[in-house]
Amino acid sequence: MPRPRGSSRPPRYDSALACRALTAADPKLARLIARAGPFTLRLASTQSPFEALVESIVYQQLHGKAAATIHRRLLEGFAPLCGRAANGDPIHPSAQHLIDCSNEQLRAAGLSHNKSLALRDLASKTIDGTVPTLAQIRRMSDEAIVEHLTQVRGIGRWTVEMLLIFRLGRPDVLPVSDYGVRKGFALTFTGLKPTAKVTPADLPKPAVMEARAARWRPWRSVASWYLWRACDLAAGTLTPRPGD
Repeated sequence: MPRPRGSSRPPRYDSALACRALTAADPKLARLIARAGPFTLRLASTQSPFEALVESIVYQQLHGKAAATIHRRLLEGFAPLCGRAANGDPIHPSAQHLIDCSNEQLRAAGLSHNKSLALRDLASKTIDGTVPTLAQIRRMSDEAIVEHLTQVRGIGRWTVEMLLIFRLGRPDVLPVSDYGVRKGFALTFTGLKPTAKVTPADLPKPAVMEARAARWRPWRSVASWYLWRACDLAAGTLTPRPGD
């Protein structure tokens, strides 16, 4: 999932309380939390569901740097029509702008045919109300949001779960199909070595993860964030806290 663009904020839930509860509930997870350090998740504070999902579709199956370049080109392509914000960034196009633009404009940004179709379907379903507004989505349950948004071409449960965690700040989401969460779980709970070459057999099944995570409720998003940090620790991209 991409890093928040523009202004950002921490989640509205009490992350310190979440870490204390998780530490008390699960000794192995407690050791990971101690090693990884403070919870530093930031949310995009101004993105609408439509804007966040545009970004998510662009980022699917691409490395972050390449996806960021395509996303930027997409927004820049609409700057002559939509204008720029005070900081010079292009203003995000509306759903109608995406429907009305040419296929050539989307290809010029670097979008594949399938992603262009997905973006147009997202735009259409935003206009017809299938994709809720930010005010509407804040009143919806996690599962209701999944049900609505997976009607959009190219958007599956994982994409919605990333929206729930990283854009809406929902505290109790466990993305059991996410590779990083599965690998972090294996590193933390099933003895996977940091230097081992990971095979499909090394990764836990959803039922195994859900059984362990029952004790993490209502803070499974926070636990998932730390499972991603377990991967960072194993890769050497995150320095363990002193004493570990």
